[in-house]
Amino acid sequence: MNNEYDVEYRRSRPLQQCVAEDDRPREKAKHYGFKQCNDRDLLALIIGSGSRGENVLELCQRILDEHHGKYYNLARNTINDLVRRFRGIGEVKAIQILAALELARRYQLERFDDNFQITSSKDAYDLLWAKMGALKHEEIWTIMLNRGKQVLAVERISSGGTALAVADIKMVLKSAIEHLADSIILAHNHPSDTPRPSMQDNELTRKVSAACRTLDMVLVDHIIVCSAGRYYSYNDHDTLPG
Repeated sequence: MNNEYDVEYRRSRPLQQCVAEDDRPREKAKHYGFKQCNDRDLLALIIGSGSRGENVLELCQRILDEHHGKYYNLARNTINDLVRRFRGIGEVKAIQILAALELARRYQLERFDDNFQITSSKDAYDLLWAKMGALKHEEIWTIMLNRGKQVLAVERISSGGTALAVADIKMVLKSAIEHLADSIILAHNHPSDTPRPSMQDNELTRKVSAACRTLDMVLVDHIIVCSAGRYYSYNDHDTLPG
């Protein structure tokens, strides 16, 4: 058997024939728990099977590699994106992957209950990331706070393209007034993953801050949300209008 054929033969064999039992995702999860499973194993448990010439672990590793090992990149796909990009992923498997990621997002949001208190820009970012971190287009959101900096509501104000979402100042403040907020945090995402504020971002911050002051309300911060762990806080950088 020549080397090229041997490689193809081994790749085509079922997982149970080419991976030791303790290294198979299902057995690993059953005997040692999910925490002992790496990202490839967990994704394999969701997908279930590979395709001709590629077992499920190889397929999952290829998917992760093409998304730089980041689930938030994977979550930016549509069902059709996954079917088109990956041989071995049909509509059913694509739906399973994206459904699992949506469950993870909702699970993450559960810790932000009605009494959640914003004490830092990181608190605000964590809340916002769970809502808008995987978006491929730009959106503007506000977090409404009471006097104790507890979250009253989190609402999307506008949605735009890949570069710019337009905010109506009246709509920003309408939600804050309806919730009797004492202060707000303005936020938007940068799909480009660049946390540096633009001139338009600075102008929006200035307008919202001025409008808040006329209503005896405080603009606590403006957060630019980028990839996991990356954001820009106007408050942290002392660039909020005075």
